[in-house]
Amino acid sequence: MSSITLFTKPTTPLNSIFHSKLSRWAPIAYIQSQVGVGYPTPSNITYSWSFGSLAGLCLISQILTGLFLSMAYTGHVDHAFSSIEYLSREIPMAVYIRYAHANGASFFFFFIYIHILRTLWYRSYVRNWAGWLTGIVIYFLSIATAFLGYVLPYGQISYWGATVITNLLTILPYGAGEAFVQWVWGGFSVGAPTLTRFFSFHFILPIVILLFVIIHLFVLHETGSSSPSSGRPEDGDMLPFFPYFFTKDLVTLMLFLTIGSIFVFFAPDALGHPDNYLEANPYVTPTHIVPEWYFLPFYAILRAIPHKATGALAIIFA
Repeated sequence: MSSITLFTKPTTPLNSIFHSKLSRWAPIAYIQSQVGVGYPTPSNITYSWSFGSLAGLCLISQILTGLFLSMAYTGHVDHAFSSIEYLSREIPMAVYIRYAHANGASFFFFFIYIHILRTLWYRSYVRNWAGWLTGIVIYFLSIATAFLGYVLPYGQISYWGATVITNLLTILPYGAGEAFVQWVWGGFSVGAPTLTRFFSFHFILPIVILLFVIIHLFVLHETGSSSPSSGRPEDGDMLPFFPYFFTKDLVTLMLFLTIGSIFVFFAPDALGHPDNYLEANPYVTPTHIVPEWYFLPFYAILRAIPHKATGALAIIFA
């Protein structure tokens, strides 16, 4: 009966070449063997382990598409909505970059949620608590970044969503909440200073997230990937990341690109709110202020608890 040779040392031709050529430089050899193609991986991990890689690739895509969009976006209440319309209609191919960025946020959070559920299901956090903590930091920073980005188009839902969420800060006692909200707004309501500040932080936070992702990866690879069966198996049950698990990641990446392309080219508005295609009007409140789907758990908590302070605290401790 034929069997797969399990991982003990870099034995594949490609790993041997890398190991022999780079062994004279210890840092490079370490990165190659512990983080790169020679990274020892449990032999029984499934496709559910690929969602972390997909989330990382999606983050890079969001940073790149956001960089291109920032070249045409104007962070001012008088021009924000029209600048989005301009880049969608007048700049060649920019509309696809915009839709890739808008739908990419949904895919990013979908991958993040599956990644978290997989961690909880297999209790990977027990043996790698540092990776769990850095992952939680990445998640909360991602929520903040997505909220800031959702305000930038300055449509009806953008404006009123920003108004509702920032007003939650008024739960701080002794008048500190109202003062803090006005400081965030830069005035007495959401306006030009608010949009400028949100744009700046929306641009900076992804870089911070990327730094935490690097820390997350090094912590993970220093501890070692968990196994679906019983934590991290012995070295005899390990395989090199390349080509075995690289192929799995490649399959899931192709599937993601296919589904993502369908959304971008054929159903770009499927995950958006129709009221957000109306320019922000402070005098007209939408009938239903509903956030993006990845914020719905927090929205449900706020809707279920009528008391604002209690609802805000429930979100924090949820």
